[in-house]
Amino acid sequence: MEARPLDALNAARNKRVIVESKNSRQYIGVLKAFDIHVNVVLDNAEERSNGEVVRKLGTVFLRGDTIVLISPE
Repeated sequence: MEARPLDALNAARNKRVIVESKNSRQYIGVLKAFDIHVNVVLDNAEERSNGEVVRKLGTVFLRGDTIVLISPE
């Protein structure tokens, strides 16, 4: 069976991921949910800029059209 892009996201559910946005910020947290537009919900999220934690955010919703990259931590 061929793997589809959303299959990779499904495999990362409930694991820590790094999400990089178009504004070069990184959000790191546990991937809780996503949809076909790649909108994502992260738990225990923190925002990083230049590798430094800028702030702790808790649960966040990130719009798919702002996301450049999602990677397992």
